[in-house]
Amino acid sequence: MCGRTRLEVPPYDLADTFGADASGVDPSVTVTNLNCAPTDPVLVVRRRRDSELRELVTMRWGLVPFYVRDFRDAKPLINARVETVARAAPFRESYKRRRCLVVADGFYEWRHEGKKKLPHVVQRPDRKPFGMAGIWDRWKNEERRIETCAVLTRDPSAEVAAIHDRMPLALEPADYATWLDPNADPDALREVLGRAVTDWVVTPIERMPDPPGKRQLALFG
Repeated sequence: MCGRTRLEVPPYDLADTFGADASGVDPSVTVTNLNCAPTDPVLVVRRRRDSELRELVTMRWGLVPFYVRDFRDAKPLINARVETVARAAPFRESYKRRRCLVVADGFYEWRHEGKKKLPHVVQRPDRKPFGMAGIWDRWKNEERRIETCAVLTRDPSAEVAAIHDRMPLALEPADYATWLDPNADPDALREVLGRAVTDWVVTPIERMPDPPGKRQLALFG
C-alpha cells in the first residue's frame, strides 16, 4: 500500500521534467505537500484529449469510479494492485483508457518494531520527482464534476522490502509516453510495468512533516 507521498517542487518547475503544460493547474489548490494523504489534491500528468500533448492537472487522490451513484458514500480507492488492475471492476475501464502519472518526489512507509511504527521516507537516489503509474476517473452529476486517481502498486524492491511488503510502481521516464498513450498495446503496457523503477534510497525520519490542513478539500465538494 502507498498511503502517504510528498512533493516539494511547484507545478511550473515540473513542466520541463514531464514535458507537460502546467497552465491548467489551479493556483489556488495546494499541491506542494510534504505529507500528502488520501483525498488530498495531487498533481497528475495525462494526455490532453484528442492530442499527443501532455498536461499537468490537479486531481483528488482516491479513485471513485464513474458508475458510483453518490460520491459522498464512495470509499476512495487510493491504490490499485498491478497484478489485478486490468480486470478489477473499479479499475479496468480506467486502465484501458485513462492512464496517468501521479507526481511525487518521495513516499512514506512505516517499519513496525514491537508496538512502535517508525516512519521512513523513500526517494530516488537523486531526490528528483518521479511519475508513479496511475489511473484516473471522472465522476459527475448535474451539479459538479470530480476527477480522482489511484496509484498502482507492486512487490517491493530489496530496499523497500525491509520496511513494507508493497510499494508504488514508479515508471522510467523513457516509458512515460507509452503509459500515457490511450492506444498503447496491452503487451506494451505489461512490458512498461515490468520495467518499473526499483532503485530507491530509504531513510528513517524522527517524525512526519505536519500536514498542510484540509482547507483545500472544499474545492472538491
